[in-house]
Amino acid sequence: MNKRDFLAASALGAALVAPPVLAQGNLKGPPLLTVTGLIGAGNRGAMDPALDQLMSKQKVAFDKAFVFDFAALQALPKIQIKPTIEYDAKPHTISGPLLTDVVRAAGATPKALHVFLRAVDGYVVPLSLADAAKYRYIVATELDGKPMPLGGLGPLWAVYDADRYPDMMAKTLAERYTFCPWGLFHIELRSSV
Repeated sequence: MNKRDFLAASALGAALVAPPVLAQGNLKGPPLLTVTGLIGAGNRGAMDPALDQLMSKQKVAFDKAFVFDFAALQALPKIQIKPTIEYDAKPHTISGPLLTDVVRAAGATPKALHVFLRAVDGYVVPLSLADAAKYRYIVATELDGKPMPLGGLGPLWAVYDADRYPDMMAKTLAERYTFCPWGLFHIELRSSV
């Protein structure tokens, strides 16, 4: 492990301790987000190829997971960002919990250094947790004060405020959002890419 990875792991390890307990039986609605990989005990069992059809078609497999419904995501501390988005080139108010808070709530282990963000259309984005923290990625649940519908950008969108970072502002609008999958439904935590 090089020095940069060690420092990132140390910083993230400190940020990813003591997840709150949320049992799947305590969910108020259907699970919207499934977190797998380097997590603690989880709150649901293994992927069922017969019943988890979307995951099966996208070759996702796991022996345990942590699932969130809309209420569980809304219960996490929420932040608001106001980026100019690529789809209409206008600024919008987008809110939701920090991605790092979501993976911490899912019980991310200190070995988790990378996330793979998977959208319903099969688009997968690899992202280091260090970059997720640096750019303050959120798991967006609302756009302009309203829940995001399935079939639009939602119901969940991994996104950040690209307008706040000079290195991202130097890119075209479309390039700024290459690592921002809408229709997010699965996050896998890994130690490497």
